[in-house]
Order: sequence, then structure tokens, then C-alpha cells
Amino acid sequence: MDVRRAADRYRGGDEEAGIDTRHAFSFGPHYDPDNLRFGALIACNEERLAPGAGFGEHPHSHTEIVTWVVEGELTHRDSAGHERVVRAGDLQHLSAAAGVRHVERNDGRGPLTFVQLWLDPREPGGTPAYRVAPALADGTPYAVPAAGAVLRVHRLTAGERTELPTAAYVYVHVVRGEVRLDGELLAAGDAARITQPTAAPVAVAAAGAELLVWEMTAG
Repeated sequence: MDVRRAADRYRGGDEEAGIDTRHAFSFGPHYDPDNLRFGALIACNEERLAPGAGFGEHPHSHTEIVTWVVEGELTHRDSAGHERVVRAGDLQHLSAAAGVRHVERNDGRGPLTFVQLWLDPREPGGTPAYRVAPALADGTPYAVPAAGAVLRVHRLTAGERTELPTAAYVYVHVVRGEVRLDGELLAAGDAARITQPTAAPVAVAAAGAELLVWEMTAG
């Protein structure tokens, strides 16, 4: 198990534009050849947008983009004609496939926080697709078959335990609260990268917590 702390994330975004970004993996000008990916996961970005802030139209291709809205409302528009307001507790999935352009903004009155995760598909190309899983229930699996990955959101009360998967690659991101995992205390923004566990790891909430847990079959 490899623990990565919130304080070690790469700082990005544009403070003057109301954008605060924290990157868990090598990203843009923050190039780290030893931290390019884990399994199919190539980005885990914590994004905070002030009211009125956002990312103008920009392209993506050959990437599965999964967004978990933590607080506020995310406005999404893309070149395939999809437009949606995604709210806290909703999961958004944009399959960029052969290519798509999109806009992400905070058009709400309050702050917006979301975690955006990029996965490398097994095969390039295809037709872009978009969907939202509203009010995703605790522990409900959300599959991203193009990348051989499954995501679950776990919400734990203090002292509650949950078993994690035993896949080839398991990635745990703490959205909020604190959990204890294999003797390590993980706080908000921390992550654990677990490779081929021989037994199911167990996460125990030290305080009320919310976790994003990926299980991936291959890198």
C-alpha cells in the first residue's frame, strides 16, 4: 500500500480566476515520470471553483472522465449537445472517445467542489457518450467497462467498517473525514494505492467519512 498525502498534491488552477486545483498525478507542467498513473487511473484532480468561475471550452479524446460532485452545482455543456447541472452526490461520466469538447462551470451562487478522475480506456476511438448517475447510493457499483474499472462511493459513520475489493489495483481517495486503513490514518485529500492485496483491506472510519474506491483489473 502506497499512501499519498493531500499536502503532496501538485497545486494548479488559477487563483485570480477562482480556480483551485490539486493534482494527485503528474499533470501538465507538473511532470513526474514516477507518478504517471496507477492501474487505468491517470488523473485524480480535486477542483474548487468560486461562483462564476470555470473551465472554458476545451478538448478531450481517448479518456474516460468521471466526476464526483462534493459540494455545489457543476454546469456541463459539450459539443455532442449534452447540457446538465450536476449536483452534490451526483456522478457524471463523459466518455471522450475519438474526441469531444466541453465546458465546466460554477454558475451557482455558492462554492463548487468536485473530484475529477481520468481513466485510460483499453481501446482508443469510438463515439463520445455522456451520462449522469444522480444521487448515487452508498456502495452502489458504477462500472466503467471501457477502462476495466468499477467505482464505489462509501459513506461511513464513526467506527463503521467496510471491506475494500481485492482487485489487481485498488485506489482509495478520502473525500472528507478520516479513516484508518492498514494502520495508516487517512484524512481528507489523502489517497491509498493498493496493488494485488491478498486479503480484503478494511477501512474503519475514525470520524464520519466519504471515500471513493476504484477497483481496476489492469494497468
